[in-house]
Amino acid sequence: MDPGRGTDASAAADGESSLIRAVRAGDTALVKDLLLHERDPGPLDTAFCLAVRTYSAGLAQLLLDHGADPSSHGPDELMPLREAVESGSPALVEVLLHRRIRGRYPRSELLRMRDLARHWHDTGVDTELRRRTGSQDAVGRTRVEDDEYYSVDELTLGEMTVRDGHAAILTRLEELLGIRSSFEELTERALSHCDQDHAAWGAVTILLSSRCDHETWAAAAALRTHPDPAHRLFGAEVLRLTHLLDGSDEDAFAGPALSIFAEWATAEADLAVLTEVLVALGEHADPRADAALMLYTGHPDPRVRGAVARGFGTWSESAAFSDDVREALLVLMTDKDTAVRRDACLTVAQGRDRDPVLADAMAALLGDAERQVQVAAVHGLALHDDERCVEASRGLGRPRPGAFPEEHYLDAVWRYEGRHGV
Repeated sequence: MDPGRGTDASAAADGESSLIRAVRAGDTALVKDLLLHERDPGPLDTAFCLAVRTYSAGLAQLLLDHGADPSSHGPDELMPLREAVESGSPALVEVLLHRRIRGRYPRSELLRMRDLARHWHDTGVDTELRRRTGSQDAVGRTRVEDDEYYSVDELTLGEMTVRDGHAAILTRLEELLGIRSSFEELTERALSHCDQDHAAWGAVTILLSSRCDHETWAAAAALRTHPDPAHRLFGAEVLRLTHLLDGSDEDAFAGPALSIFAEWATAEADLAVLTEVLVALGEHADPRADAALMLYTGHPDPRVRGAVARGFGTWSESAAFSDDVREALLVLMTDKDTAVRRDACLTVAQGRDRDPVLADAMAALLGDAERQVQVAAVHGLALHDDERCVEASRGLGRPRPGAFPEEHYLDAVWRYEGRHGV
């Protein structure tokens, strides 16, 4: 094992590098800063090993992305794959299954890990925790982020804490082993959590949609008439992702997807399912998609109106919105819901329609009560080459951190200033 990859300019007084200290503290922001700005941030490989041992999957992945070499560790220096599977964290397992580590696991071990993940999933985390601890106390449950895309529940009983991502881990191990589970079994895994944000749901929908075959398509399409909304939502997402992930030149699923979703939108009563269907329609560059979306511009639920605002013209190849779509977007830009106003503004911003009425509508949002709407408006004006973006951007000040990527959107103003020598 390489203990340091050269001298460590960030060594602390106690001899432990700043990078190691930051990983030990779980300080992601500091780790990023050290990796980006220090010429010699510290022992990447050792920091990676520490991140894995402390269940910090996000930090471990960050270190991998910046050059950590997990293959430099002996088998006894990394957390055993079994321990990662037991932990129930799909993100942690994924780190240990990185292509630079994966070769050290024989197929027989991967099969044993598959069986272990299946045991946890079939038994249930609550039941397995009680069996292992012997406790009948109440199980503590907290929703936590497992990676930047998906979350899981973290369950605690006594001194034992486990995450409930075993269905996702099982699905990933089967994929690596080339084991093709049935559509029905995979559906059961996803719906054991009934939550689109859960890692199990995400792992299953991505796996099924990546198959891009007509057998899977037909099975997912059949769910659109299922009496349970969760089944319909699952089917809709698999269909949507199948079309989205189909990289073939034929694009065989585009026509069937548009037809299914346009018809589905007229009959769906459940708000979550309807929103997913409308999102799917917004991924088609076709007037039929805009016509289907138009029916919901005045829907009482902001999630639905938001899906319409994002879907209008997002994928359009034309230079201008249709008259109906333009008028609908102008209305949505004055919506009472902040996210709807913001999303409608971003759709206008990123479209190629340069009608002055759209620029004026974005300029009107510069005085919006919500900062994220103001940022979207500044972004749009910059993209539309409108000088009003400059003063408005200066009024906003520096980009603020948070879930809304202000720096990304305000970067358009800097490009405008570069073009015009401002």
